[in-house]
This record gives sequence, structure tokens and C-alpha cells, in this order.
Amino acid sequence: MTTDVTRRGSIPKAMAWMIGLSAALFWMPVVGGLIAGFVGGKKAGGVFPAVGAVLLPGFIFFVVMLLFGGILGGLPLIGQLFQAIAGLGSFVLSFMHVIPLLIGAVIGGWTEERS
Repeated sequence: MTTDVTRRGSIPKAMAWMIGLSAALFWMPVVGGLIAGFVGGKKAGGVFPAVGAVLLPGFIFFVVMLLFGGILGGLPLIGQLFQAIAGLGSFVLSFMHVIPLLIGAVIGGWTEERS
């Protein structure tokens, strides 16, 4: 007697794994992102949910930094300086991190669909 168990992925679970592993493997710039993306892609259960799990935290981070910079932007000199540094820094860091994370997530989601 066999039972057919369908595997379902979870985007929030995949996001949590990606964020946790990215934080733990921050010292390996490209390889850490690939590993985190691969595991998150497997947890997401497919390619499209894996891509969503990669892009959603980046979008949330962008909005938070945009709002936080806008709050401090009202201060005369310090707020403007913080807004410029936070905006450029968050863009560069997220762009450098999202590419390996996205590649790993697509590979992990693809292997999960194939199994």
C-alpha cells in the first residue's frame, strides 16, 4: 500500500531559511548567498515561489529603509547624510546579495520540482 504525499512549499518558511542562513553565512559573500538560496528554494517548493521568497524580503527592506531615511531626512545635516548613505548602501548591499541568492533559489526550486 502506497500513499501519495504531495509536497508543498511555504514562502514564509523559505524566507526565514534564506534570512537565517544569509545571516549565518555572511562571511562567505557569494557562496553563502548561493547556499541560502538553494535551501530556501528547496523549502519554497518550486521556482516561482522561490523567486518570490527572494524578492519579497528585499522589497520589504527597501521600503523600511526608505521610510526610515524619510523620517530622519527632516533633520538638517545628519538626516540628509543618513538618507543618502542608507539609500546607496542598502541598494548596493541588496543588489550584491540578491544575485547569488536568486541563482541559488532558482536551482533549489528547480531541483525540488524535479524530485
